[in-house]
Amino acid sequence: MRAFRIAYDGRDFHGFQRQPDVATVSDAVLDAVRDLNVLEASDDVPPGYAAAGRTDAGVSAAAQTVAFEAPDWLTPAALNAELPADVRAWASAAAPDDFHATHDATARAYTYYLHAPEGADGAAMAAIERLAGRHDFHNLTTDETGTVRDLSTGLRRDDDFLVLRFEAGGFPRQFVRRAVTVVRDVARGVADRAFLDRVLADDRLAGPDGIGPAPPEPLVLTDVTYPDLAFEVDADAAASARTVFEDREASLAARARVAGRLREEVG
Repeated sequence: MRAFRIAYDGRDFHGFQRQPDVATVSDAVLDAVRDLNVLEASDDVPPGYAAAGRTDAGVSAAAQTVAFEAPDWLTPAALNAELPADVRAWASAAAPDDFHATHDATARAYTYYLHAPEGADGAAMAAIERLAGRHDFHNLTTDETGTVRDLSTGLRRDDDFLVLRFEAGGFPRQFVRRAVTVVRDVARGVADRAFLDRVLADDRLAGPDGIGPAPPEPLVLTDVTYPDLAFEVDADAAASARTVFEDREASLAARARVAGRLREEVG
């Protein structure tokens, strides 16, 4: 069994988990494995195949982890030869035969880049700290079960962005994006801090008080913890990944500058 760290730009994918008739990251990985003759054409997935988590459509990852029975020659660089450019393997680790990438993860961390140039750092910090700890987060997910979680949080400023970090053993559906909505609304003065007490209370928020998810594109799965695995970075694969994402960063920076110029010129 071998585990692979996978980074991907999720904007052009309908999430990680396979779905009919749409492009997903899992499809890209499995197609690459099949093209490398590691997976028989008649098989659905390789033995032991599992992933650390199911990121939503538009969400990216730096440390998504997939594991399956793989030959020794299947390195991250070899996998990248068949992966699309926006999906890059960059490290791998030998894993026990009974390893499961979903169930054996002890922690997952997500980072959200919230554009907040107005500098409401104090209110945002108070909000995200209020969410930390063990709570029933049923008002921040569509899930009916598994809503009690022990959450660690963090916040720092990076130029015009507040960088929000959420870490837990696992997350209910859409939790992080809904938590970001709460922090954003408190930071902007749309909701007061007392609203957080209602969010964490037993009563269900509904109708106009319901909390919708923040946009998915600024969200990144940044870490998955496996205490018993020792990942080794593939230097060539990591260099390839950095080049791909540097090119994408430059392209997006240029597009943002054009949008800024249009804003300046109109009116």
